Amino acid sequence: MGIPAPSEVCGVGSSLARCRAVLRWRMRRGMREGSHDTREDGRMPPLLLAESALDARFLAATAAAAAAARRWVGSGDGMAVDAAAVAAMRAALSGVDVDGRVLVGEGEKDAAPMLHLGERFGTGAGPSVDLAVDPVDGTRLAAAGLAGAMAVMAVAPRGALLDIGPAHYMEKLVSRVPGLRIDAPLADAVARIAEARGIDAAAVRVAVQERPRNDGYVCAARAAGASVELFEHGDVERCLRAAQAGADVDLVVGIGGAPEGVLTAAGVRALGGWMQARLAPQGADEAGRLAASGRSADRVHGLDELCGDEAWLFLTAVTACTVAPGRTLQPGESWSVAPGSRR
Repeated sequence: MGIPAPSEVCGVGSSLARCRAVLRWRMRRGMREGSHDTREDGRMPPLLLAESALDARFLAATAAAAAAARRWVGSGDGMAVDAAAVAAMRAALSGVDVDGRVLVGEGEKDAAPMLHLGERFGTGAGPSVDLAVDPVDGTRLAAAGLAGAMAVMAVAPRGALLDIGPAHYMEKLVSRVPGLRIDAPLADAVARIAEARGIDAAAVRVAVQERPRNDGYVCAARAAGASVELFEHGDVERCLRAAQAGADVDLVVGIGGAPEGVLTAAGVRALGGWMQARLAPQGADEAGRLAASGRSADRVHGLDELCGDEAWLFLTAVTACTVAPGRTLQPGESWSVAPGSRR
């Protein structure tokens, strides 16, 4: 049989050790990333990260960030959690053979350490990529020693990810059931999910981040007969689960961080899920910045706008995270979602 093909040894849920094995395999085979010239339609060519083992390098960057952050788990110091993760991730990305740009980053709205918007990374020698990144999603969870914190990034061809500009907040709807609309009554979504699953509305599970701004979603879901799971932090984790069949949540809805929304979109697209979103400024200052940038809070963005091309999602658990049905990552364990992983 010889050396197994890459698809046999490195895919969704791959460990860092396995991806490193793939890196060695591909180096032996001499596989190289193709040109990053644009196609005739003006779009970037598909990202062939696995063919040049760049997938292992990006996964290693999340692993480095998570390892640095774990030293501060339970410390109560969220700034230290973020600072350690950012420094480690920046260092790991510097040597990756890509022409990289940070398009979407978390940290500015919380005045936390961050990879800066527009920051360039990599050697410049490989494909042109954009990055949506959160060195620690769930910083407060990590600082408190609680489950649900992860280092996470989405990697896509240049121009594929929605440029949210100065937006800090986004209204999101994520499910594995297609056709749901964020601008329709929530009762419609609950009814469609119940019909698709062949269950009563009472068995539909809706996750909502517990914030005063989301009280209306909670009331609407309960009025439709659904059960509601309230959570403090970690909407990326729940959105990834909602996009997969057999998960413990059917729908994630409400207003949360805009950067997490773009990160989520890359994973949801790769997993074959459904998502809609629209920017949701929380205050006059943010609304003014959006208006000045020419962005509308009324426009509904479908998945093809949020993530307009095949993308990869990489993450490593800082504390235990449940990312798929029956799959809980322990601290330091990594997981990746390749384009078309579960369609």
